[in-house]
Amino acid sequence: MTFRNFEWRILIRVLLMFATLFAAALLLVKGQYIYLLIILPVVVYLVIEMFRFQRKIKEELDQFVDSIHYRDFSRHFDVKHAPAEVQPLRKGFNEINTTFKVMSKEKETQYQYVQKILELVDTGILSYMESTGEVIWMNESLKRMLQLPYLKTIHSLSKRDPELYDEVITLRPGESKVATAHQERNSFRVLLSATAFQTEGNKFKLIAFQNVSEALDETESKAWQKLLSVLTHEIMNSVAPISSLAETLKHRLQQSAAMLSNESGSVDDLELGIETIKRRSDGLLKFAETYRNLNKITRLNLKRVYVRDIFENLTQLMQPTLEQKHIELETILKDTDISLEVDTDLLEQVLINLVLNAIEAVKEKPEPRITLSAYTSGNHKTIIKVADNGYGIPADLMDKIFIPFFSTRKNGSGIGLSLCKQIMLLHKGNIHVQSVEGEGTAFLLLFGN
Repeated sequence: MTFRNFEWRILIRVLLMFATLFAAALLLVKGQYIYLLIILPVVVYLVIEMFRFQRKIKEELDQFVDSIHYRDFSRHFDVKHAPAEVQPLRKGFNEINTTFKVMSKEKETQYQYVQKILELVDTGILSYMESTGEVIWMNESLKRMLQLPYLKTIHSLSKRDPELYDEVITLRPGESKVATAHQERNSFRVLLSATAFQTEGNKFKLIAFQNVSEALDETESKAWQKLLSVLTHEIMNSVAPISSLAETLKHRLQQSAAMLSNESGSVDDLELGIETIKRRSDGLLKFAETYRNLNKITRLNLKRVYVRDIFENLTQLMQPTLEQKHIELETILKDTDISLEVDTDLLEQVLINLVLNAIEAVKEKPEPRITLSAYTSGNHKTIIKVADNGYGIPADLMDKIFIPFFSTRKNGSGIGLSLCKQIMLLHKGNIHVQSVEGEGTAFLLLFGN
């Protein structure tokens, strides 16, 4: 309605000017110069007024365009004190500015809303320009995940983690793959997903980083449990009859010993062989029964306990062994109010296993030391750390130490760390290892909120 009135004003001005020019031309043709002199000032006035009107309109329009260009939607055009012919135009500008202002607020609200959502999700998100590699945006989850406060370009990642950088750069839009992210003394697996978009002639790549180590560990643990269940069942079913038969043969041999000739010692050899079969069968049965324990732990007796009490009980339990072997145990707990909702018996079993492993690792060191500490990380996870200054774990064995049956010690059963990992997974937590050959090893128990 505003612009319709404005159009009528322009139309009236144009018609009025056309009428005066037509009258002037008619008087000029008829030679009535006296009347022509009277009407000419009117024509000049109308032309000047039209020029001034157009210039005023141009100035108003320039001001409006500037406000749009600089997104100054708060600007208000004074309608009340404006000339009558400009009032409809200013009123229209104000209506347009108000509309843009509302749209801008809605867009800003949506942007803030989406940004807050992306900051809250656990998935790391990174966006960068494909042509230059300039990082446009990365959320806090990714900064915590990769322990990077800032990335100017995606190529900066190559200095921190070359392997992960190669995986990100070669990942095509629409693809997903599992890669390994490396920190100073730790590594974890991430699921990388990529998509691409284009705006203002520039192509951008969006990468999502999802930590899947815990999910893969849980799946792997369940697979090992099923395998161990089948193995122990088959071993016990196959070996038990052998042990029973060896016992029967030994008893029958002893009953018939008086009737057999033992001049060459054959009876003694036979009895020794049967005894060996019996002993090894019983050993194998005991071995299978031990591994069965991995599948027996399915429920937790949870209760809230202070970490300081757990450390105190563990220190009292292990102190005689440590003093006997001249090993120093250092306990670090800056916040004595740290507490956990755990199965105390199972957690103590995990810590005992880790301390025993640490004792074995430092026994040949000139100044053996084990450090027990607990703290809360930046992502609100409680971490218990068992560290030693032993000889460390070779890099090629780091991914194998939690596998059942695997042990780096000659007399090790390979059950300790596997059991520790299962107990931590039952607590909805995890266990990580950090090690440097020649410097020492640290096991980290991670508990959720």
